[in-house]
Amino acid sequence: MSLMLKLLAITLLLSSVSVAGNIDEKVEKFLSKALSGNKSLSNLKVKVIDRFDVKNLEDWDAMVVQVEATLKEKSKSRQVRQKMIWFTDGNVITKELVDMNTGKDLRDMINPSFKPEYYKKHNLIYGNENAKHKVAIFSDPLCPFCRKFVPASIEYMKKRPKDFAIYYYHFPLENIHPAAMVLVKATIAAELKGKKNLTLKLYKVKVASREKDIKKILKLFNKAMKTDITEKDLKSKDVLKQLEYDMFVANELMVGGTPTMFFDGKIDKSKQKFKQVK
Repeated sequence: MSLMLKLLAITLLLSSVSVAGNIDEKVEKFLSKALSGNKSLSNLKVKVIDRFDVKNLEDWDAMVVQVEATLKEKSKSRQVRQKMIWFTDGNVITKELVDMNTGKDLRDMINPSFKPEYYKKHNLIYGNENAKHKVAIFSDPLCPFCRKFVPASIEYMKKRPKDFAIYYYHFPLENIHPAAMVLVKATIAAELKGKKNLTLKLYKVKVASREKDIKKILKLFNKAMKTDITEKDLKSKDVLKQLEYDMFVANELMVGGTPTMFFDGKIDKSKQKFKQVK
C-alpha cells in the first residue's frame, strides 16, 4: 500500500455518512472536507471522474474519485495522485460493499478499460503492433510472483508475434522493494542508450529487494546487463519521463499490485487468457 493510500485510509475511516443533493458535488465536498483534516496534505483537489451502476443494487452507484494533493513527508514535499472507488445510494457513502451471497468485494467489479492511446511504441517489447491480441503487463521486477510468472508468460507469447503484441509497463513497488526503482530506471536508461531486449534479463538481476545502496544496485545491474549505467543516468529527464508515463497509465487504470495483466483492453484477473488463444 502506498503512503498516500495509508493516509487516505486513516483519514477516511468512515463506514457511512449522510449525502444529499447533487451527488457528484456532494461526494466531492464530503471527501474534500474529510481529507482536509490531514495536515500532511495541501493543495487538495477531489474530483468524481466516472460512475458505474452496481450490479443487482438498483439504487447504488460506484464512483471513481481522483484525489490530487501535495504530500509533505518530513522535510520534503511531493505531488501525489490517487484514484479511489466509493459507493453511494444518494443518502450514504461507503468505501466497501460486499455481496453477502458470494462474499465478493464489489470494488473488484469496477475496472477501467485500457485506452488505445496507452499502447505506446516504447512499451511494445515483443510482437507486432497489428497482432491479433494486445497484452499489457504491469510488473515489479523484484515482486516474487512476477519473477516466476512474467518471464515465463513473455517467453510463451514472444514465439507468436502474429498473435500477441506484448506491451510492458514498469510498476516498481518502491515501498516494499526499494531496489526495484533503481533497477527500473537503470533499465530505461540502458534502453535509451540503444540496448535491446532487457526486460527478460531484468528479472535475473540478483539483488535484495530491500537494498537501498544505489551504487551496489547499479554494480549488480551493470554486471548482469553488461552496461555502464551511472547514478547520473538515473536522473535523466528522458528516463524520468518514461517512468512517469508508465506510472501514470497504472494510476489511470487503478493498478494496485503486480503482476497486473490486461488482455485486449480488459483486465485479466486470471492472467491466463493468453494461453486460451488457439
